[in-house]
This record gives sequence, C-alpha cells and structure tokens, in this order.
Amino acid sequence: MKRNYVILSTPSKPRARMREAAPADLGSPQSPKVDVSALDPKTAADVASKKSVKAVAPVIPMKMIAPVSLDNEGPAVTAAGEPVTWGIKAVGAHTSPFNGDGIVVAVLDSGIDPTHPAFNGVELVRRNFTQEGDDDQDGHGTHCAGTIFGRDVAGTRIGVATGVKKAFIGKVLGKGGGGSDQVVQAIQWAITGGANVISMSLGIDFPGYVKELEDEGMPTELATSMALEDYRLNILLFENFASFISTQNAFLGASLLIAAAGNESRRQIDPDFEIAVSPPAVANGFVSVAALGTSPEGFTVAPFSNWGARVSGPGVGIISAKTGGGLTSKNGTSMATPHVAGVAALWAQKLSATGELNGKLLSDKLMGNATTNGIKAGFAPRNVGAGMVQAPQN
Repeated sequence: MKRNYVILSTPSKPRARMREAAPADLGSPQSPKVDVSALDPKTAADVASKKSVKAVAPVIPMKMIAPVSLDNEGPAVTAAGEPVTWGIKAVGAHTSPFNGDGIVVAVLDSGIDPTHPAFNGVELVRRNFTQEGDDDQDGHGTHCAGTIFGRDVAGTRIGVATGVKKAFIGKVLGKGGGGSDQVVQAIQWAITGGANVISMSLGIDFPGYVKELEDEGMPTELATSMALEDYRLNILLFENFASFISTQNAFLGASLLIAAAGNESRRQIDPDFEIAVSPPAVANGFVSVAALGTSPEGFTVAPFSNWGARVSGPGVGIISAKTGGGLTSKNGTSMATPHVAGVAALWAQKLSATGELNGKLLSDKLMGNATTNGIKAGFAPRNVGAGMVQAPQN
C-alpha cells in the first residue's frame, strides 16, 4: 500500500556549474531538497538508504496548538485601554531600543487577516499550503502574527517587534489541520525567502493519527505501533532539516526555528499531570517555548504548558489581533511562542547592526539572556527552561 512520504536530501550540483562557481560558492551548502512522493514501505526503505538522502518520513497529521480556556485568568489579562500588554512588558520589548527593523520573520500557522490595521505597513508574502481559502479562517495565525510584529491597535501596543517590515505568512493549517509535508515545505519556502525567524505554534496530532489508522481498519495495537514509528521518523526528519539549516546559517545568515511546547498538561487537575514537549518543538535544532502567566507573587507556570521547553514566554491572557478587526485574549504556548519569536527578531537586529548575525549566536543570545528572575518561588526548572526571554536593552 502506497503512502505519501517526505524525502529530505542533499541536491547535487551539475559538474558544469561546479566548474563555473566561485571558490566561495563551492564551500557554501545548498538548501536541502524537499520532495513528497507516494511510496510503498519497501521503496521508502530503499530511498532512505541512498547516500544523498538524509531523512524519509511518512506524512502524518499536524494540528494547531489550540488556545486553552482557563477558569480564572487572574491579573494576567491586560486591562482595557492599557497602553502596553503585560507580555510586551514581561519580555522588556517596550524599553528596548530595537524594533526588528530589517529583520524578516515567518509565521507558519492558519494564515492571517491581511486587512487588519495591526499589519499596516508590513509586506505580507503569503503562500497557502492548504486546500481552503487564503485568509485566516480561525484567528490563530492572526493572533500570533500580531504578537510578533503587530502595530498598535486602539492605543494598545500588542507587538514585540513593531519595526518588522516584511513577513512570510505560510498557511499550513486549515479547519482540518494539516500535514507534516506542508510544514516542511513551508519551512523550506520561508528559509529560501530569507526569513531570519520562523514561528510555529503547531504540533503532531498523534491521537488523531492513531484514530485515522484505526478508521482504515487497523487493530488498535498495530495502529499505535505504526503511529509511534512514524512519529519517531518525523522527529528525525525535523532534526535533520534543522541540522541542514544550522549548517546553512554559517554561510547564509540566520534562520531560527521557534515552536510551541504544547498545551497538554493539566496541573490544575493534578500537579503531576505534566506532558513533555511535543514535536516538532522537541526536535534538536528547534527553540521550544513554554508558557508563563502572572500572579501577585510573580510569573507562574501555566497549568497547560508542557515541560522540557528551552525557554519561556508570556502565554496567559495575551491580547492580540482578532480576525475582522479589534483585539482578543487567548491562552497557550501558541501565544508564548510569538513573544519569543519577536524577541529573537530584536536580537537579530542588534546582531545585524554589528555584522554578527548568524544562527548560533542568535540562539545563544536569545537563550542566554532569558531569566528566571521574577518567576514565583518553587517552580520546577524543567517547566521554564532558561526562563522568560528578554529583549536587548542596549
């Protein structure tokens, strides 16, 4: 039985072009080649054994890391008419001399409302990888984009990097979710376009995949076993892709992958009900993001936030752009991730100004300047990573 597989490989240069290339070009890595082909398992294994092929993984469902409803959001919700949202203050963006000018960001999500006033003055390079309409039909992608680079709305600052003038908006999630093939292709598209920071608030829909296999007639045990193996192969796919990007960064500038840790934990039900970071965020080479809220005693770990993330961002009561205009509040690691992406854009601007912008240094600055100061005492380090990210202040 044939299935769709994502094939990640190293493209070969034609000999004639090799001879004509400048010495510097010969030392520069090419972008990885991404193909999607219908293969049977034996053919897929044969393809994976080729020297030029770095990863072969079956296409599996991806889903939006949907916002979470909380019974009591407490003081985390920004008051109406407040000039700066609490998340912008928490990461220090409102006092930073940097605004992301000259930095290109990408948001791979449910699309965007391009008519929202929050995006006035931003060149939105859009590509739809789904089968539905181009615009955001959910509101998730619009909200995330607003936090990264949105302009002020109704007198309230919602965006971290308000000087960003160009953004790649990849619609990879429709009403029924998406696939790992669409996400990988969108990452490749954004990198090729020159995106310095790529924000993804999405994850692998493992339970949905098991059910899909069961609906095809597989016994539960076999469906679960196959889903686990495909899950593993997709983690390797994302890790190999991130490795390609890391190598490219040494030659072609910075492309930092930032992804949400997931919202499956339920600490409000049981303090031990904690779920680990989900893919693709868990893959090596990605900056995974946990969510923090506020309390009178300081920042607190959001009850839904998965453990094991590398850094944290504001993720409870986050006010940002709403499809159709206006503002709305949402909770989730999906809301924390664009805060981190925005701060990464500020650091990228600072490094670019001194000619030091590369992927490794950008990642080091982002994580090295995160802090656990201000987090309520008694937190578990595995729940916050390096801590709340901080914008450069000089």
